[in-house]
Amino acid sequence: MSRGKTGTHYSLLMDNCLSALKGVEKLALHSCCGPCSSACIVRLASHFEITVFYYNPNIDTLDEYTHRAGEQRRLIVEMPTPNPVQFVDACYTPAEFEAVANPFGAEQEGGSRCTACYALRLERTAIFAREREIPWMCSTLSVSPMKDAVRINEIGNRVAEKHGIKWLWSDFKKQNGYQQSIALSREYGLYRQDYCGCRWSRQARCEQVRQKLSDDCTDRHM
Repeated sequence: MSRGKTGTHYSLLMDNCLSALKGVEKLALHSCCGPCSSACIVRLASHFEITVFYYNPNIDTLDEYTHRAGEQRRLIVEMPTPNPVQFVDACYTPAEFEAVANPFGAEQEGGSRCTACYALRLERTAIFAREREIPWMCSTLSVSPMKDAVRINEIGNRVAEKHGIKWLWSDFKKQNGYQQSIALSREYGLYRQDYCGCRWSRQARCEQVRQKLSDDCTDRHM
């Protein structure tokens, strides 16, 4: 990780990039889900024609993947934007995620397994943008307080440069972005999942719930 770089740093870099645009350009926005994308689309849609690229092979089941993809598609249809927003589903390919994640299966959430997951999804987004001749790319991942904006931006910038795409620096949780995503999710009645997507994150969430129930039960009997 680069020292001295923070979420505020990336948020300011994005403001500078947006103010330097000469007109409306095209951007490939990797999205993890509808709720996370909501505030990001609001922030970007006056500057870009956005193609939301839904590539999430990390999601643990086809039913969960399909549910989240459907909510993403519905949000784009229902939410008005000043410039067009399109949706592309990259299809469900969990073997691609398992191949990069399995070597780090024993690690805690937020470690090297997550780094490999970010790199996989952002690399595929860069390839998609190059193939569609979309000059800019970005990701919704940084809107979550649980995601490391420094890591996301460093990986995103690296793969964008590799494929001749411009990376839009960002930390969407800043400037009340996360709170706005919650408000928009409520406004549009979006399904908000309680785990990131992979089987390890689901297991970690289940353990948190079990621990909380156990603590609550202990408190009641004290």
